[in-house]
Amino acid sequence: MWKKIVILVIVSFTIYACAKVAVTGRNQLSLVSNSEIIPVATQQYADVLKKGPISTNQEQTQMVKRVGVRIQKAVEQYMAQHNASSELDGFQWEFNLIDDPKTVNAWCMPGGKVAFYTGIMPICKDETGIAVVMGHEVAHAIANHGRERMSQQMIAQYGLGTLSSLMGANPTAGKELLMQAIGAGTNVGMLKFSREHESEADHIGLIFMAMAGYDPNAAPKFWERMVEASGGSQPMEFLSTHPSHETRIKDLQGWIPEAMTYYKKN
Repeated sequence: MWKKIVILVIVSFTIYACAKVAVTGRNQLSLVSNSEIIPVATQQYADVLKKGPISTNQEQTQMVKRVGVRIQKAVEQYMAQHNASSELDGFQWEFNLIDDPKTVNAWCMPGGKVAFYTGIMPICKDETGIAVVMGHEVAHAIANHGRERMSQQMIAQYGLGTLSSLMGANPTAGKELLMQAIGAGTNVGMLKFSREHESEADHIGLIFMAMAGYDPNAAPKFWERMVEASGGSQPMEFLSTHPSHETRIKDLQGWIPEAMTYYKKN
């Protein structure tokens, strides 16, 4: 009897805690609200920038910021067109390039805080390559993948609860969980984006970069360069949780016709 009650409670809670991805409509677990997670993310982003160092390469820095603003405007336009602008409540966009040539990575926190590392810039190659990465990382934030992963881990590690209760009981654990969930983990490791999340971010990112005026046909070429840069050895961080190279490139090519309907060359 009690087992049935517990199962009923868990099922009811899960249904209550479901949200939808704004672009794809996929159902996802959401125990954490943006109003909870964005202030924590903002503080963590400031801490990352303090440790830096911020790149002094003005040409690369300005490209990252320029692409970021264009992607931001595309996102805002897309969400407005689909009556989903409320999904961006609390967003305060920011785009920075961190001087770390050994780190081939980029990420976007809930609330629109983006960091690129100089190690990924040679693979980006140009502004359009940056747009491929920017669209993908921003898509993770718009699809609330970090929030979804935090929710999953909160159930697995701490039981059913809220971020505020976790932060009250163990603020260090809460902050670390956030950093892991958005792919900027520290020495305790990252919570890996699932292949479903990665494919979803690829798809949504193509749409955002196209709306921003960047040719979606550049996306498969970027990933081909990324694969080449890995040299067939242990996958670098930016590749470690993604679908197989062949699958990813094939999927991107399949989504390009849809993305091109949004493309207007600037």
